[in-house]
Amino acid sequence: MKRVFTLIFSLIAIMVSAQIVEPISWTSSIEMNDDNTGSVTVSANIESGWHVYGLESVEDGPIPTQISVILPEGISAVGDLTPSVAAEKGFDSSFGCEISYWDKDITFTQVIERTSDVSAPVVVKIRYQACDDKRCLPPSSEEFKLSISGQEVEAAATDARNKAGNIISMVASNSDKEMNSLWKPVTMTENTESIASSPWWKLFIWGFGGGLIALLTPCVWPLIPMTVSFFLKKGKTRRESIRDAMIYGSSIVVIYLVLGLAITMIFGASKLNELSTNAIFNLIFFLLLVVFAISFFGAFDIKLPSKWSNTVDNKAERATGLISIFFMAFTLALVSFSCTGPIIGTLLVEAASSGDIAGPAIGMTGFAIALALPFTLFAIFPSWLKEMPKSGGWLNSVKVVLGFIELALSLKFLSVADLAYGWGLVDREVFLALWIVIFLLLGMYLLGKIRFSHDEPVEHLSVTRFFLSIVSLSFMVYLIPGLWGAPLKGVSAFVPPLYTQDFSLYAGGDFEEFDDYETGMKYAAENNRPVLVDFSGYGCVNCRKMEGAVFDTEVVKDIIEKDYVLIKLMVDDKHDLTEPMVVTENGKEKTLYTVGDKWSYLQRYKFGANTQPYYVILDGKTGDAMTTSRSYNENITEFVEWLDEGINNYKKAE
Repeated sequence: MKRVFTLIFSLIAIMVSAQIVEPISWTSSIEMNDDNTGSVTVSANIESGWHVYGLESVEDGPIPTQISVILPEGISAVGDLTPSVAAEKGFDSSFGCEISYWDKDITFTQVIERTSDVSAPVVVKIRYQACDDKRCLPPSSEEFKLSISGQEVEAAATDARNKAGNIISMVASNSDKEMNSLWKPVTMTENTESIASSPWWKLFIWGFGGGLIALLTPCVWPLIPMTVSFFLKKGKTRRESIRDAMIYGSSIVVIYLVLGLAITMIFGASKLNELSTNAIFNLIFFLLLVVFAISFFGAFDIKLPSKWSNTVDNKAERATGLISIFFMAFTLALVSFSCTGPIIGTLLVEAASSGDIAGPAIGMTGFAIALALPFTLFAIFPSWLKEMPKSGGWLNSVKVVLGFIELALSLKFLSVADLAYGWGLVDREVFLALWIVIFLLLGMYLLGKIRFSHDEPVEHLSVTRFFLSIVSLSFMVYLIPGLWGAPLKGVSAFVPPLYTQDFSLYAGGDFEEFDDYETGMKYAAENNRPVLVDFSGYGCVNCRKMEGAVFDTEVVKDIIEKDYVLIKLMVDDKHDLTEPMVVTENGKEKTLYTVGDKWSYLQRYKFGANTQPYYVILDGKTGDAMTTSRSYNENITEFVEWLDEGINNYKKAE
């Protein structure tokens, strides 16, 4: 069944990858109230999860929504262009500034007045950028020409068209007559990942692991024999006791699942996505995990009001049947919160950071199953209770170890906030230095060299503590080369990107690259090399991640320098073109004003794609694709194999 789902989702992904993402659709019309007054309306239909930005430009921010209503002689504007609802405001971590945006359908209205006869159309020009919480599409343009009756009319020749003509015909007029072929569309498919790599699986495993860890805390472990013995004594038969214990375990799962669903319903999909990128939320997560770590170190206990647990416990005593069992499970959740709270908090933070609406529910389900499992199994096999290790100081040691891990994980969220605000406080060296110290101290604690106030003296080192100390100290040693720029692929998802490294003895990605498509392709043709085209953007967060994790590695750098011509095209480059270009797309004329407009159009026209990062390998002479396209994927091995495939196909085509 898993293979069937994998095949289905892979086929869907391949089909989707060949389509243009168009989350915003625009319409425009004129409505006349009488012979002399009326209004021009411009409406945007916005798909769920996407947004367009406000009308005001923000320095170093995204492309604002720009709507120009050009009125012919005989029509005048009354007042300003007015949106149907005010734009929302918030901090955007991708651009590091406050922005305004609309994430629901919006209509703009311009009141007009006719003063004389009108022969020319009303022209509406729109320029905008659409983004969701993980990616931004390149700036796009729309243009409508409306008669006073409200019907769209055929566009007349414009000055820009007379100057530039169609962009494809302009390329064909180049002195190199073969240049036209470099723009011809090619059919691309994109490499896809198995459904098994879905974050849902990871979240469930994270949750299940967190539940197993929670079992080893002083608040939960002693409750296992007490609760199971209660069920075995309460039931008339062993069968009934087992049944009650299974209902008890199921109740635990239901309680934590409801908690996960509540988090999802309270915040919603868009807010959960915001948690993964918003710098303020990441800073809050950092402080939250630090507090949890301090609690595990023994400075204080995080407890719910005793009144809550007492009330639930009294209800469990008075209730009968299934209701009493449910209230007993609820009592367990409240009583054990001192130990499970930090683990649950960390799990919910990770689930929210996945940006998936189902994340909290899936993670909490895994946590609850692991937590409920021993209660059910020990009820079925009560003889196992005799083999359980007795409660003791080792449970406090588990809490302290978890405190060190919480402290290490908190730095990941501090790093995200630091990168978003540009503080420069936690660059790669600082982050690694802190991790090295944390895991060194953890190793020393496991060896008994460090003790907290609630710890018992370690008179004899157990085998378990000995091997765990080896793991911690070995991991610390593994991190040390990263201080001088080693890639540290095993922890690349946690540490800041390599471009934040101030000093590196290792290879970097500072190789030469072209920023113009035609110039780079001409150079490649003259030097008999394939071309790696990188469609990127200044505001593309995942583009920076790919550069740090993949392009800044020695193996990738060497292959590109030796065998490829690299062309990086920034689809949000705001520099003006020497002359505007008019193109025909989807049956409509569009004017390209900026360099970014040109490269964005090239990506859509030639490759049928409009998301970044987007990588293609081409023949420099013909513009033909040498292999499939690739997008965001930090797997270096797969990227190298893809580069090798492109080189081999290029040589075969010669």
